[in-house]
Amino acid sequence: MGASLLDAVLAETLDPAYAQAAAARAADDGRRPSRTRGRVAVALTMALAGVLVAITYQQAAASVQGREQVRAALVDDIQRDSDVTDELADQLELLRAEVTSARDELLAASAVGQRARDALARTERAAAAVAVTGPGLLVTLANADPTADEDPVGGGTTEEDPREQVQDGDLQLVVNALWAAGAEAISINGQRLGPTTAIRFAGEAVLVDFRPVTSPYEIRAIGDPDELAGKFLASPEVGALAAISQTFGLRFEYAAEEELTLPAGTVLDLDSARPEGRDGPAPAPDPLPGG
Repeated sequence: MGASLLDAVLAETLDPAYAQAAAARAADDGRRPSRTRGRVAVALTMALAGVLVAITYQQAAASVQGREQVRAALVDDIQRDSDVTDELADQLELLRAEVTSARDELLAASAVGQRARDALARTERAAAAVAVTGPGLLVTLANADPTADEDPVGGGTTEEDPREQVQDGDLQLVVNALWAAGAEAISINGQRLGPTTAIRFAGEAVLVDFRPVTSPYEIRAIGDPDELAGKFLASPEVGALAAISQTFGLRFEYAAEEELTLPAGTVLDLDSARPEGRDGPAPAPDPLPGG
């Protein structure tokens, strides 16, 4: 009996509870490598995602920077070409004044020349080819004041409502109403209107005689101020434009002026015509009255 008990004690040196704990630790050690591999996989995935985000951001930033550089270069080119154009226009005005002075001096030497000079002066005024000064009406059209709040997320502003901007049709309406009211000469922001002058949209810019003009638009019309104002305001189209301006916040004002100065317009190219199917030079124009 004693011997068998001693044998049992020697055979089972550990308590069964200790044995179970040891077995549990062994099983846990067996699963630990798989958990470690999972953690490593998650870390690698996060690192790869971070690299992809960084690369995408760098590419987007480089694309935006490239577009900004191209835009800045285009703006510089436009400004440089505009400066050259303005300089050439000033030189043209000086040369035109010299030619006109020499022409008038030669034409004044004879009675026929004087009549030709008077007829030419009337034609030039009708074609807006000479600068004019006199009383008239100043009409101002301008876009609505920006009131949109900045976007707190994107940092920008909301899209502009086109109804809050002056359109080319609005300028055409005002100009036509002034012509109908008896205006003798009209300009928009310093651009003289002639028989072939166009007012139209190009993208988001308004072009007058192919030159861009921006808000506010100052329309100067030479003529009797009282007569111009009365007939201009009596136009139903002007009344409709005034109602639209009040609804959408456009600025629409007018004022009588004692003296307005309008520059000369673009010199028109002189073309000649001949009957269809006829060769040779075009027929000579009719002689001037009294010539």
